[in-house]
Amino acid sequence: MDGMIDGFRAEFLLYKQTGEKALAQVSDEALNRIPSTEGNSMAMIVRHISGNFVSRFTDFLTSDGEKPWRKRDTEFETRSYARAEVEELWRRGWDVLLAQIGTLAEHDLAKIVTIRGRTITVHQALIRSIAHVAYHVGQIVLLARVSSESPWQWITIPKGMSEAYNQAPSREARPTR
Repeated sequence: MDGMIDGFRAEFLLYKQTGEKALAQVSDEALNRIPSTEGNSMAMIVRHISGNFVSRFTDFLTSDGEKPWRKRDTEFETRSYARAEVEELWRRGWDVLLAQIGTLAEHDLAKIVTIRGRTITVHQALIRSIAHVAYHVGQIVLLARVSSESPWQWITIPKGMSEAYNQAPSREARPTR
């Protein structure tokens, strides 16, 4: 890795890959399953992640990250999503994020951006965004595990396999795309 920007990119890509591996293991019906009265389906979480990324990272350095055109509450409305729509939402959000990160240089980390009228550094905004996506990808993984109708294909170290993993930690390899 050349620097912090590369580190941020690699970490984001890890969560992207984790989410994709989890979503691939569930049926189209399971994408829309809401586990509790106030819960969210995996599709709703994907829509929220996408809405967040598109809002935050469009004109990232020059405009407030909470765009006036974003309707955050609609991201959580209960409705049915086709898998293709979920995949398109996922792709669109990640494309905006990764394109913006691709334009950043190390000196940009100290620049100031605004989110909901609050100023923070680019570095802080990226940390905040990683924490946000990690939280929601974790939700997706949990929902996918309890919704999977086939044997679960482990995304991380399988139970009881820590020692074997420690001998050859190949799963630590960072995604490059």
